[in-house]
Amino acid sequence: MSKSIAYIINDSEISAGTRGASLGPGAMRVADDNSGNFLFSKYPIHYVQTMNHLLDRPSPYKYGKRADGLATVYKNVASVVSEQRKKNEFIVVVAGDHGSAGGTIAGLKMANPSNRLGVLWIDAHGDLHTPYTTPSGNMHGMPLATALNEDNLESKQNEPDTDTLKFWNEMKNTGNIAPKIEAEDLGFIGLRDLETPEVELMERKGIKNISVDELRSEGVQKIVERLEQKYANCDELYISFDVDSMDPDIVSHGTGTPVPKGLTPQEASELLRHYAGHPKVKCIEFVEVNPCLDEKTNHMAEVAYYLMKEVVETAEKKI
Repeated sequence: MSKSIAYIINDSEISAGTRGASLGPGAMRVADDNSGNFLFSKYPIHYVQTMNHLLDRPSPYKYGKRADGLATVYKNVASVVSEQRKKNEFIVVVAGDHGSAGGTIAGLKMANPSNRLGVLWIDAHGDLHTPYTTPSGNMHGMPLATALNEDNLESKQNEPDTDTLKFWNEMKNTGNIAPKIEAEDLGFIGLRDLETPEVELMERKGIKNISVDELRSEGVQKIVERLEQKYANCDELYISFDVDSMDPDIVSHGTGTPVPKGLTPQEASELLRHYAGHPKVKCIEFVEVNPCLDEKTNHMAEVAYYLMKEVVETAEKKI
């Protein structure tokens, strides 16, 4: 394997409840150009084919909106991620909404099926819903359930139709591997907006969240030491960073579902720099920048870009 870095840009936004996340990767590239760093020119960029044209008409799938398109996006993301992971030591994914991150996980697993894959999800939301539990039908709330091959029937609230479930099962089985991860290898930082079915699933599976208050009182260093024990038996780690994990009152509201009392950019930086330099971390993904919602022009993208720049510079030192 060549010891290199690859960028993957995925403009998909078909699983969010608010339009505009497809512009997030481009807004981060604008921040790069304006900075004069030209970070995106350093390594090859690989693009994922999206299905965003489906947003031009209503979706027939009440409990899995645009599930047909997202199943295709999963395959497309997984294919690009798998191919680039086989060729590169480290991947940076810059995506629109969080819904297609299940495809990223699938791609990492497809590249190295025997690897035990750990996931650290830094986010305000649990993204553990299924068509059986979703209150909105928006599939950016479901990627981790696909990775876990989980329907959460114990918390069932909906009766999804046959077509929705056909596409849902396709997503869970992307790459013909299910599950991609085990519940014990999933960790959360920053969750503060969860619905009851997600809480019930986390309690049943023993999945823990490290709250913002907990991280702040213990300090980032203590938290990453604790997580080192959690992921000790994993061969590879994937870090998914949703910008809504940060406090919108400090950064901006330039994301689809901002939630107060999140991380500071400094706390996010410390976490991401640690994991970018971690020998097991092979992929870090940035999601949910939405410049259409940014009351500070392009500030969310600028902060996300700065964090990404630190990730790339830190990863360069380990390869």
